[in-house]
Amino acid sequence: MAYFLQQLANAVPVAALYALLAFGYAIAFAVTRRADLTYGALFGFSGQILLLFSDFAYNRLWLVLPASLAIGAVAALLYATGTGIFLGRTVMRRVVLFSPNTVVVVSLGLALVLMEISRLAADTRALWLPPFLSTPLVLWNDARFPVTLTLIQVINTATLLSLVGAGQLVLLRSAWGRQWRAVADDGQAAALCGIDPARIFVMAYGASALLAAIAGVLATAYYGTMDFGAGLVFGVKILFIAAIGGQATPILAAAGGALMGLAETMWSGYGPILWRDFAIFGFLVLLLVLTRQEKLQP
Repeated sequence: MAYFLQQLANAVPVAALYALLAFGYAIAFAVTRRADLTYGALFGFSGQILLLFSDFAYNRLWLVLPASLAIGAVAALLYATGTGIFLGRTVMRRVVLFSPNTVVVVSLGLALVLMEISRLAADTRALWLPPFLSTPLVLWNDARFPVTLTLIQVINTATLLSLVGAGQLVLLRSAWGRQWRAVADDGQAAALCGIDPARIFVMAYGASALLAAIAGVLATAYYGTMDFGAGLVFGVKILFIAAIGGQATPILAAAGGALMGLAETMWSGYGPILWRDFAIFGFLVLLLVLTRQEKLQP
């Protein structure tokens, strides 16, 4: 029983991370209506920028660890969000307007470019952060098998879920949220009502990039590193995660991401780890094939 509770506790931070990633991806997908691997690349890019700037501040500027991490986090948010806004304005908006079926190919190229930029900047070195905020918090005190989470897991989970809740409130209650829904439903009709679809598109892409950047910073702070190929891996994974709940509905996509995190963690706890991704993705593909009803607009 204690082992099962520990696996459930381990699933909560992963589910929260996947929920925020799926939520942010759905904001951009609602205005592009095409699969986009750039989002996962921005997630990985953010983590790698955090490592680079934290390493520079700690080893070159001789700052203390909290200050180094703060500089790295700010740089990661600025670089990843700025890159997302730039790509949304200069690349993806034009591609969606003139050749929407090439979005996947273009996003794959952008993901590879971001991966190579971060690899070259790090000189192909795997950088690691020292462990911090790793104090265990006992959730269920059992003498033989106490159920625990570390302090950073609790902080990350609270932050990630708060961002999902705050993002949903913005989409539901704000004027921008109403304009975003209008453009997502029909951009041309929204333009006739006085809404600028181009501005909403860029803002949606920027908001999506910001959430990916925050998720990248928090994930890297917890795991201690971010692999150069993580952007492409997470780009593909997020496509499936968001599709579970609904790629164009952020809160449903977040729920699908949480279910994915739960399933992945429970498989890691009870099944062969080498078959985890194959089993989960195989089930998702089968589920999507059997339940697919929505047809994307040409």
